[in-house]
This record gives sequence, structure tokens and C-alpha cells, in this order.
Amino acid sequence: MNRLLPFLMGLFLVLPAWADDTVAGETVDATHVVMHKNPGCGCCDSWAEHLRSHGFTVESIDDPEIVAFKEKNNIPGPLMSCHTAVVEGYIIEGHVPASDILRLLKEKPENVTAIAVPGMPLGSPGMEHPRPQDFNTIAVLADGAAYTIFESHKAGEDFSAQ
Repeated sequence: MNRLLPFLMGLFLVLPAWADDTVAGETVDATHVVMHKNPGCGCCDSWAEHLRSHGFTVESIDDPEIVAFKEKNNIPGPLMSCHTAVVEGYIIEGHVPASDILRLLKEKPENVTAIAVPGMPLGSPGMEHPRPQDFNTIAVLADGAAYTIFESHKAGEDFSAQ
């Protein structure tokens, strides 16, 4: 049973966006995020705190096979970062601001399966730094081969809960 539980949890985590929001008759919190991260990664924990400050609940999973999880969820190599999360069937890769996730969940663009902040840009949520950088949040389209800018962020942008 110990080997079966992670497998079953993995199936639940990759439900498509159109899947029913109930599990065993219970309603799933629409703002619940499941984050897979490298064990011991502190910036991932900081990003989770950023999401919590915006009303999300975050379940953190130390995943020594994180690269395989990313590949299984069709995250293109150039868009990979240190953690991968799932919310309402969407994949969230890297240090994506909570405001971008909220916009994704509100707009539910038909052709988008994931949003990503590639790498670990200084000044992104969880990567606070005195010399922040501009960065983009990228939308991954359903075909997996194409992506586009979802949102642009300026260095020093305030990502705190308003």
C-alpha cells in the first residue's frame, strides 16, 4: 500500500482542467495548490508562503524525481524551474506570481495548459533580492510545442497581497 499511495496521488494531481472538482463526494478547494519541489529547496517554501498570503492553501511534496514529474506534465525544458505545482488541473512552473495564477483561474483560457516563470529570476515571488530583474510569465499552449507571454513583470514589482 505504501507504494500504491504515491501513484494514486499522482493520478489525482494531473487531472485535466475539465475534471470534476470533487473527490469521494467532498468539494476540493479551488485555490488548493499541490507543489512538487526538490527536497530542501528554501526558495520553493518562500514561493508557497507568497501563495498563502494571497489566500491559497499549499501542499508541499518533496519530490526527488521532480524532473520526471515535469516531463510527465509536458513542461518544455527551456521553461523549467525549481518547482512544479498543480491547481485546478493547470500546471504552474516556477516562481509564478499569485496574481497570474488568479488571472489564469478566472479567465480559464481554452488553449492554455500551464503557466511558467522559467529559471529563477531575482525579484520574483520566493526569489526576493535587492537587485530584481524583469521577467515574463509564459503560457504553455495545449499542443505543448508553442508558448506565448501571459504576463510581463517589471523589476521591483510589488507582489504582496493587496
